Amino acid sequence: MKLSFTLQTLKSLQTLKPPNRTLHGTPGLLASDIYSQYESVRRGEQEIPQYFNFASDVLDKWSEIEKAGKRPSNPAFWWTDGNGEEVKWSFEELGFLSRKAANVLTKVCGLQKGDRTVVILPRVPEWWLVNVACMRAGIVLIPGISLLSAKDILYRLQASKAKCIVTSDALAPAVDLVASECQFLKTKLMVSKGSREGWLNFTDLHRNQPADHSCVKTRIQDPINIFFTSGTTGSPKMTKHSQGSLGFRPLLSERYWLDLTPSDVIWSTADTGWILASLASVFDPWVFGSCIFIHKLPRIEAAAILNTLCRFPIDTLVGAPTLFRMLVQNDLSSYKFMKLKHCLSGGEPLNPEVMEQWKSKTGLDIREVYGQTETGIICSVFKGMTIKPGSMGKAAPLYDVQIVDKNANILPPGQQGEIAVRSKPIRPLGLFSEYVDNPKKTAESERGDFYVTGDRGTMDEDGYFQFFGRDDDIIISSGYRIGPFEVESALIEHPAVAETAVVSSPDPLRGEVVKAFVVLSPAFSSSDLENLTCDLQEHVKKTTAPYKYPRKVEFVKELPKTVTGKIKRNELRNKEWGRM
Repeated sequence: MKLSFTLQTLKSLQTLKPPNRTLHGTPGLLASDIYSQYESVRRGEQEIPQYFNFASDVLDKWSEIEKAGKRPSNPAFWWTDGNGEEVKWSFEELGFLSRKAANVLTKVCGLQKGDRTVVILPRVPEWWLVNVACMRAGIVLIPGISLLSAKDILYRLQASKAKCIVTSDALAPAVDLVASECQFLKTKLMVSKGSREGWLNFTDLHRNQPADHSCVKTRIQDPINIFFTSGTTGSPKMTKHSQGSLGFRPLLSERYWLDLTPSDVIWSTADTGWILASLASVFDPWVFGSCIFIHKLPRIEAAAILNTLCRFPIDTLVGAPTLFRMLVQNDLSSYKFMKLKHCLSGGEPLNPEVMEQWKSKTGLDIREVYGQTETGIICSVFKGMTIKPGSMGKAAPLYDVQIVDKNANILPPGQQGEIAVRSKPIRPLGLFSEYVDNPKKTAESERGDFYVTGDRGTMDEDGYFQFFGRDDDIIISSGYRIGPFEVESALIEHPAVAETAVVSSPDPLRGEVVKAFVVLSPAFSSSDLENLTCDLQEHVKKTTAPYKYPRKVEFVKELPKTVTGKIKRNELRNKEWGRM
């Protein structure tokens, strides 16, 4: 799909964009030296550039600013394994090391501009080096989570026609099981201190490469990343993003969800396989010249998170709702955060009760953001904006977000419908380009003048959006439409409930009814479950509309989740309906 921006379109977006303002902590410096380069574009006085490369036009510019002494001395990248080992890179060092990595990919592996590389690595520094190296060489990076099976890897290699895979020694055996079935795969790179037959060792090769590499010239619509995203049916789709949608978009939309400065340190706990890692741990923070902090986090554990916030000067924490639900279960009085000021939650709705607990225990608000792999962040609670519990904020700059019906008609405030982004006549810069090799799915994502998200919600008179659930998560019981999140929010207010997930369950009379899966708080683990079930049902009846109460309750030790902490409601629902 072709990106098309005119001066008139850009001028119309000025009402959506927060005003330019002085950096807190860096008096007198407007936004950044890099922003000033594109100020005329943001004002609508100049077209979006035809050519853009995030490595040369952002990262290398920050390196120049850094060498000129105009950026604070904090690193651009700061990594820890939690056991005393740390890695710190300035923008200059990032440039030096990423050029060496680009030579590994191009000179050793023979990859060229437009070739695709699957990268499946945990939170290790090499993931960031390979990211920037791919930008420099014009190679399309396809990230994957480290929990992928051999079957998952086979599908991704075959579907993407990737010529190279970069992974760890832990996943190399799984790749070897399927590599012979991947006709396009030419090179296997392993990030490891050891060796393996048939694999090139990235660590050794990188050490011996020269640091001279000329960044390729890329158009703003050239692909930069492809993300595999799962739908409710069929195999995962390949969602393609461009230099413009990921790299240039934060330069145009400014500070709408992060509002960082070159003095800030941001930590996102997102897995490297998901788009939130690219947004919150690559593109958006580095546009601001901020420091990206990463903890290896082989497992998401409350003690590791809390101790890290106490030991390191982290200003901004970005995590899934599950992270904050887990943290508030702890006694936080013994933890003194070194510098934490801002907390953001995304991936699924955060229960108001958790927000209140976090605020009472830490004094900090949690600001919600909303988006998808296809869109990036399209709604957020900006700094300084009034927080409405249960709301995910307002539409982000560059996006015209609306609630629409099945015919793409815009619905009035308060009426529930599908969350959608206007994509015609001008396609927003941050929107994905297409589902690769799947024009049918690409076309189905459009309805009238809108890209439709498949999520249901409402917008109030003030422009705040509220999420109700996936269109396929909605429970229809005796003709009533019930969103799982509102039931979950009612349940989580009860002191016995640590976590909960609500899905539909078959019922011979009502067609389907509300069923709640509940993880108990430790203090209630020995309770009489029959009486507790009745207590929880009565609690929901009093907290929300009585017809929404869970007619079925099942107590479980844990809920199934993705690696980013999203609850797999579809797995619970399929189990209920005998589809597992």
